[in-house]
Amino acid sequence: MEKYYTEEIPKTERIPRLVKHLFAKMPEIESARARLVTESYKSTEGLPIILRRAKAFEHILRHLPIIIREEELIVGSTTIAPRGCQTYPEYSYKWLEEEFDTVEHRSADPFYISEQTKRELKEADAYWENKTTSELAENLMAPETRKAIAHNIFTPGNYFYNGVGHVTVQYEKVLAIGYEGIIAQAEDALAKCSPADADYCTRAPFLKAVVISCKAAIEYAQRYGALAEKMAAECSDSKRKEELWQIAANCKRVPAKGAESFYEACQSFWFVQQLLQIESSGHSISPGRFDQYMYPYYKRDLDSGKITRQQAQELIDCIWVKLNDLNKCRDAASAEGFAGYSLFQNLIVGGQDKDGVDVTNDLSFMCITASKHVFLPQPSLSIRVWNKSPHALLLKAADLTRTGIGLPAYYNDEVIIPSLMSRGLTLEDAREYNIIGCVEPQKAGKTDGWHDAAFFNMCRPLELVFSNGYDKGERISIQTGRVEDMTTFEDFYDAYKKQMEYQISLLVNADNAIDTAHATRCPLPFLSSMVDDCIARGKSVQEGGAVYNFTGPQGFGIANMADSLYAVKKLVFDEKKVTLAEYKRALAMNYGQGFDQIGAAEIVTEIVKEMQKAGMTVSQEQIAEMVVQVMETKLPDQEKKRYEELLEMISQVPKYGNDNEEVDMFARDVAYTYTRPLLKYRNPRGGQFQAGLYPVSANVPLGAQTGATPDGRLAHTPVADGVSPSAGKDVHGPTAAANSVSRLDHGIASNGTLFNQKFHPTALSGERGLENFVALIQTYFDQKGSHMQFNVVDRETLLDAQAHPEKYAHLVVRVAGYSALFTTLSKSLQDDIIRRTEQGL
Repeated sequence: MEKYYTEEIPKTERIPRLVKHLFAKMPEIESARARLVTESYKSTEGLPIILRRAKAFEHILRHLPIIIREEELIVGSTTIAPRGCQTYPEYSYKWLEEEFDTVEHRSADPFYISEQTKRELKEADAYWENKTTSELAENLMAPETRKAIAHNIFTPGNYFYNGVGHVTVQYEKVLAIGYEGIIAQAEDALAKCSPADADYCTRAPFLKAVVISCKAAIEYAQRYGALAEKMAAECSDSKRKEELWQIAANCKRVPAKGAESFYEACQSFWFVQQLLQIESSGHSISPGRFDQYMYPYYKRDLDSGKITRQQAQELIDCIWVKLNDLNKCRDAASAEGFAGYSLFQNLIVGGQDKDGVDVTNDLSFMCITASKHVFLPQPSLSIRVWNKSPHALLLKAADLTRTGIGLPAYYNDEVIIPSLMSRGLTLEDAREYNIIGCVEPQKAGKTDGWHDAAFFNMCRPLELVFSNGYDKGERISIQTGRVEDMTTFEDFYDAYKKQMEYQISLLVNADNAIDTAHATRCPLPFLSSMVDDCIARGKSVQEGGAVYNFTGPQGFGIANMADSLYAVKKLVFDEKKVTLAEYKRALAMNYGQGFDQIGAAEIVTEIVKEMQKAGMTVSQEQIAEMVVQVMETKLPDQEKKRYEELLEMISQVPKYGNDNEEVDMFARDVAYTYTRPLLKYRNPRGGQFQAGLYPVSANVPLGAQTGATPDGRLAHTPVADGVSPSAGKDVHGPTAAANSVSRLDHGIASNGTLFNQKFHPTALSGERGLENFVALIQTYFDQKGSHMQFNVVDRETLLDAQAHPEKYAHLVVRVAGYSALFTTLSKSLQDDIIRRTEQGL
């Protein structure tokens, strides 16, 4: 008898209707949470911050408007409008007020906002002047750090403007004992406190805050129970009436108590998932190993005849729909980097348990089926792969991949488990890892990973090498010498390493300032109630209450830097075909390809600074005219010809991504310039910094802030994403590209690496196509690659979707560590996806 059921379970008619309702109109910003959190804070001034946070959470959950949407089986909505969002002024608010008139029409992730909502938010926001985490964080940063951020060397905007998120809590604990059980644990710990304890003044308020928060969660669920009862009493449809009575019964029991059925477990799970995103605006609240902690409830009900597989599948499908109902509004710049309304709720299937035994089960397959049924970006479905993964599960996953949804992402146990152990996790905890957000591994319920802590653009320090620490006429970094005076490649490469190390130290300062601000102004007692060892230690996650504490900023542009530094080595120092002075001039002139408005504005800015130093007054009209003149500048034919010759020489230099061991091992060393320096730094929670190598989708907007690079990339075009080769440079097929990427040290990048590949749909057609695809993944993983993800869509479809978005409302693509609806992405990000190399098997 098979250990698990692998057959496809049909989709019910309810699911498409739920999806249609969800996407009936543009997402909307609502004001209720902002008004309620402000009301609470005004009434609790003088109390310890942890109690203020708990009481604010309680006030919000008592008064936040609630709704049960048509045909829902799983209930709990943060907004009245489908896919709407609340705001979180305690983190930041000024950016939204500045975008009130543009947020509805911006290119990435637009939101409707009514005039009444604008007025209500302005009234609430007025209280928060000089009280936000972002304001405190900025004041804690060193001046040179603020300068580096202003010059786009790195950006910590994710947590600077928002909550942290990026966590998986103990869902299994809530399912087992409910919040009443957690309250009992907190009250027991509180009873053991003595006023004479050294930490009583912080421990006791924290434990009280846990109790208040968990009681608030119970009360919120019971509000839904009462609403369902009311709707059932008024409902004339007998089937829906019965459904509403069952919803009422569920909400009256869970999450207060432990779940006694699979349906109750589904509802309890959902309240946890939703409420975490009401307490804080942090995203990447990741369900983790859903197939493991939900399986006992499914198995018991299935064996007893209480539920059928079809009924269980529909409940899972309903959860998948609800995961797409949650939403978040980011500032315009961040929206470009996180385009697609994504909340990065990563849910993973398969893998092994703490004893090293494969734990694939029915739900592993049913989760994959749910993504196929619902066909929306959330959850960010992932699969763990190891040498005992059932082949049937891999084929099931591959079958989903070839639909073009960009799911699942594939993760290698053989790399990730030892990588986590090298950071201090026990073998048992490492074996039970899940993925957070895009690609970040952690042990659920024990970790505050601070993943995605910043974007670090590895191309910008190379620009600082050529400029000797200057940017836009201002010195912003250390001086490593004039490139014209460097006589060996070692001198040049050493200068790059020094610029990297200095800027990394400033990134650390930025992250630690923001970390401290969150602990000081926005500790989270509700989240902390579900992370070990917060209750035992008597402190929140933000204060170091978790067992494992990390900070994980990500670097990107590895392929550009590997190809750039290798080109400099070959053309300047080995073959002596060009001088560094010529290279410097070529980069400044964008290889003779002309200046866009960004480049022209940068040049004019430097000119204006010099004119002002000389005592001259320059009007805005003059500046605009100068920008036009720069854009229209024509180079002498001889100079332009030399740049064309240089670009041709660069094109002949071997590139990363083509199974060239010399180039690939050089890329490995270049990656170390980011991953190794980070390891020596600590965070305020007592944990270690660890590197990630992935961009989300920031390689596009941050590429727009980056000048031309020595690999032939033109100014302000996207940089390479993740550890993938530069678009169009991997010309020897998918296996060669995978071989190249596998030569990087993925283990040291313990915060995750991201490898994108794009296939034409014919490559995965038929049974043979699936088998070849699975073989490619297994071969890459055998060579110690960590992660793979795929787009399976042809270029013509994407171009047509760009031209006729109304025909492709449900076209889902893989962006970076997540999938998104293609038509919701900005044009620049759409272009980046289109230009990725299209492979065949």
